Amino acid sequence: MARAVLLERLRRDRFFQLGLALVGLVVAAAILAPWIAPFDPLTGDLRHAYLLGPGGRFLLGTDSQGRDVLSRVLYGARLSLSVGLISQSVAVTLGVVLGLVAGYYGRWVDTLVMRLADVTLAFPTLLLLIAVAAAVKPSLPVIFLVIGVVGWAGMARLVRSQVLVLRRAEFVLAAQALGALDRRVLLRHLLPNVRTQVIIAATLGIAGAIMAEAALSFIGLGAQPPTPSWGAMVADGRDLLRVAPWVSFAPGIAIGIAVLGFNLVGDALREAYDPRLRTER
Repeated sequence: MARAVLLERLRRDRFFQLGLALVGLVVAAAILAPWIAPFDPLTGDLRHAYLLGPGGRFLLGTDSQGRDVLSRVLYGARLSLSVGLISQSVAVTLGVVLGLVAGYYGRWVDTLVMRLADVTLAFPTLLLLIAVAAAVKPSLPVIFLVIGVVGWAGMARLVRSQVLVLRRAEFVLAAQALGALDRRVLLRHLLPNVRTQVIIAATLGIAGAIMAEAALSFIGLGAQPPTPSWGAMVADGRDLLRVAPWVSFAPGIAIGIAVLGFNLVGDALREAYDPRLRTER
């Protein structure tokens, strides 16, 4: 597909523009957090500013330890984006490599990889994340790796299904007839033709990774205090909903904005590459 045609479709898609604006807002918050956060996100206010409502010096109020909610939400964007990008990098790397190999070679390789994927997908994602995270000491690198490893199966199945179709295409058969090595066929001929589907799946996967990290942090298996994490912040305020709802609402809204933004961008990319999926809007 010509790049100009793709860009024109995206330019006319108001949902893509909205998603891009939401993602841009989260990215800007993450990058500019050290400069725009009014207070230190890790320490409470020395003047005992506990559970102050939104307004005045504290635009989004303070939590039960006197920490500025706005500052913690801004720094929490850094963690959420890091989790999304790093964990999806792991998932994409594992999924693409295994999917290419399974689809291209078939036979016992395909059977082994797909049965492994079936076992991974057989367990509820959150339950599997909790089991793996609980087995090791919670830390940010572990969370990045766990979410990425759990997410490889869907990517592998997607890539494998594309390769099964492409491996009998004329350009692949021609390359094989000319004596091209398997590595060259995989990297130069097959991988570029599955790149679009991988990008779309990875974009949608970032939203899922953000939700997964928030869920793990909510139950105490994600980022450990006092690290600002949206999921942990929601958990901190769950017992204060009647007296201080802003403690949970602010990070909850931030999670919604980030997830909605990446989902809208991913859906728009999918429809732009394949207009047959477009519905009447």
